[in-house]
Amino acid sequence: MAVIGIESSAHTFGVGIADSGRVLANEKEMYRIGTRGMIPNEVAEFHIGNAGTVMARAIEKAGISKSEITGVGYTRGPGMGPCLQVGQLSAKILAKRLRVPIVPVNHGVGHIEAARLFGGLDDPIALYVSGGNSQILKLDARPFTHYRVLGETFDIGVGNMLDTFAREVGLDPAWGSTVDRLAQSGKRYVELPYSVKGMDFSFTGLMTKATTIAHTLSREDLCFSLEQTAFSMLCETTERALLLTNSDEVCVCGGVAQSPKLREMIGSMARSHGARFGYAPDEFNADNGGMIALVAEEMLEKRLSVPLGRCDIEQRYRIESAQVVR
Repeated sequence: MAVIGIESSAHTFGVGIADSGRVLANEKEMYRIGTRGMIPNEVAEFHIGNAGTVMARAIEKAGISKSEITGVGYTRGPGMGPCLQVGQLSAKILAKRLRVPIVPVNHGVGHIEAARLFGGLDDPIALYVSGGNSQILKLDARPFTHYRVLGETFDIGVGNMLDTFAREVGLDPAWGSTVDRLAQSGKRYVELPYSVKGMDFSFTGLMTKATTIAHTLSREDLCFSLEQTAFSMLCETTERALLLTNSDEVCVCGGVAQSPKLREMIGSMARSHGARFGYAPDEFNADNGGMIALVAEEMLEKRLSVPLGRCDIEQRYRIESAQVVR
């Protein structure tokens, strides 16, 4: 079955096509934030202007016709309301025209399932790190199959922290990836606030302090210190979850999982305990339609489609409330 997945939770409008667990196409267009950050309505307008082109590219790349599409999935949430609505509407129009079933997908489940699939893992501890989310999760079968939150941020996601810091100190583009690139040239570590409680963590104190002392350090050293501190917090809490659950697999996923440094640190920790470590290629860690298509295909195989009239969005769609199909 050829299933289309549409992702539009934030800056990316992505369309993926999956068939029998393989991604045939994974096309996208991404809003350029520059130094301003994201204005939801402006990003939604960007998605509206690019939706048709991205859809056409994906179908051409997959080498299929619309008549071969057997289902549609879209990101229900979490995300920015106006952006989610563009993907929802695009999916509903496509499903109605093609007379195929449609299914809403949790964005975080998409990230974890992509990492699990490409990492060759079965039931990992998942460190899910993106702009709006930072959580440590494990599959739980009670009362239904879902990802249980073992730990999470008390305030903002690590990606949001890095992006905000980048914006505050004038990096262009104001992405965490810019911080990561500069951090690779940093040589001097400066102590910054380290906030961990059990398997939970907090990033606002770290961001505030780093922004406050930005004028006293080179950008490279400051980015190095900021990243090293934040990633050490994530490594400690993930290690605690790994040991407390007696797990033997770890994955990292989400936009921040594109950082080679974070993957190196989490991978080293996992291997030190004899655990397997995995992650998805960067195109599936960044927001993308391919991961939505993969999850939608699994859900549709279990006949979990939803009537068009019930295909809504939920900006604060908690991952633990989403059913996971295995």
